[in-house]
Amino acid sequence: MLEWIKTRRSIRKYQDRQIDPEQLDAILKSGLMAPTGRGSRPWEFIVVTDREKLETLSLTRGRSSQFLSGAPLGIVVAADQDKSTTWVEDAAIAAAFMQLTIHSLGLGSCWIHVRERQFDENKTAEDYVREALDIPESIRVLCILSIGFPAEDKPAHKQEDLLYERVHYDQF
Repeated sequence: MLEWIKTRRSIRKYQDRQIDPEQLDAILKSGLMAPTGRGSRPWEFIVVTDREKLETLSLTRGRSSQFLSGAPLGIVVAADQDKSTTWVEDAAIAAAFMQLTIHSLGLGSCWIHVRERQFDENKTAEDYVREALDIPESIRVLCILSIGFPAEDKPAHKQEDLLYERVHYDQF
């Protein structure tokens, strides 16, 4: 696990290859097994493989999301705010579990933040995604994960770059 954490990096360039159904199933299982507050399991995952929809979603955050158009797969990570007051944390844990699983499968991913971000001056990124995918109002959108076979290499995190000065024992 520590090796996966060390070597997992945000990948924004993807090969022109489709994700195997078994790989997608493993990714979804990891999200569905993620812990949630009080076992509420409020998350909802929208799997997007349609090229046109991926292109539409790539506009969610301008330059911060445009690489999604080159990914063969996107997963919108959302949650029902009526099922849990910890929906943000629950959805974030599920997304992180999925990203580690994605990396363990030899795939790459990048988190596109949606919650509390803007599409443009008049519309939130969340409303843009909600409209594009017909997501009900009670379902809140946290992020989109772009997923694919990496077409770029990034170095692993270095031990010497870890910020141990931000670790405190028994008091701040």
